[in-house]
Amino acid sequence: MGDTYSQIYLHLVFAVRNRQGLIHKSWKKDLEKYITGITQNNGHKLIAIGSMPDHIHILIGYNVNQTVPKLVEQIKTSSNQWVKNKNFSMANFSWQNGYGAFSYSRSQIDTIANYVRSQEEHHRKKNFKEEYLEILQKFKIEYQDKYLFDFFEDRD
Repeated sequence: MGDTYSQIYLHLVFAVRNRQGLIHKSWKKDLEKYITGITQNNGHKLIAIGSMPDHIHILIGYNVNQTVPKLVEQIKTSSNQWVKNKNFSMANFSWQNGYGAFSYSRSQIDTIANYVRSQEEHHRKKNFKEEYLEILQKFKIEYQDKYLFDFFEDRD
């Protein structure tokens, strides 16, 4: 009898609705732990997680028995409700539509995990828009500006 084997690493990125800086330092670690639980309860291996006030990065060892859209939907829906139930945000917290999902090889995992964990340091040099566009360009992903996250850095 044959078995199925896979080794797939995914870097997920998504933003808070309207890119509001609602993820507060006082509870961001709790949010990251909660999302870790969702990820692991769905059979994925959480490798690294790092959040900023307006977005989050998640690096996982991907379990092929669940589709990426279903995993992201579950993370977003469950964590939205969790934030609301805990009354962590005075504003109406929710995640923005859409997400980025990028694959990496085993040899890149340590580098990407360090990158995900060091988001605060990284964003001292580069804003989220610059970071996200750089990732899209690195992966040669064609995109249309109107379908990207709301980037308010362009607005004055």
